Amino acid sequence: MIYEIVILAMIAAFLGLRLYSVLGRRAEHEEEIVPTRFDQGKDAGGAVTGPRQEQNAPVPLRPRDMAGATPMAEQGIRAIAAADRQFELAGFLHGAKAAYQMILEAFWRGDREELKELCTPEVFEGFAAAITAREAAGEVLDNRLVRIEEATIQSARLEGRSARIAVRFAADIAAVTRDRDGNVIAGSLNDAVESRDVWTFVRQVNASAPDWLLEETDEG
Repeated sequence: MIYEIVILAMIAAFLGLRLYSVLGRRAEHEEEIVPTRFDQGKDAGGAVTGPRQEQNAPVPLRPRDMAGATPMAEQGIRAIAAADRQFELAGFLHGAKAAYQMILEAFWRGDREELKELCTPEVFEGFAAAITAREAAGEVLDNRLVRIEEATIQSARLEGRSARIAVRFAADIAAVTRDRDGNVIAGSLNDAVESRDVWTFVRQVNASAPDWLLEETDEG
């Protein structure tokens, strides 16, 4: 009888140790710190994978993640990145440069349809009015974007679900204005002029489309 009790006690102890080892490993696993969204891997399309961080939690961006932004824009960029898991600073700047060229060239050739897709209604109306006035005067712009020297984020903010980022562009532009007969009445294609502008782009962070629209233009 005593022998059987000893055997049962040994079996219970063995099972207890096994159960503790399993639960212990599970508890240790559950207590591991979950990496933030900027520590997750990226898929082939550049989207961040892995768990999304809580919206109000701080986003620990590394210095290289903030390349291309001024210190005063860092807080706003962190807020936007926390609210929009698709946001990536380097990708945004690349897209902003492309949008800068596309919008300028669309304005120069008077392409209202393309401008409507790239700008907010208010900015589009300003561009459209300038194109209409130019057409009425019989003038044609023969401009060239030579190069974009610099594109730096000046400010960034999240207002509700609206993300706004202001980018300062420094570019060289060769500008020529021709009359209805093709004669040059202003400018020269041989002398590029430095242009400095601050463009503000806006996007709803909960929108399915990734597109940013030009909301405001100012001289830089």
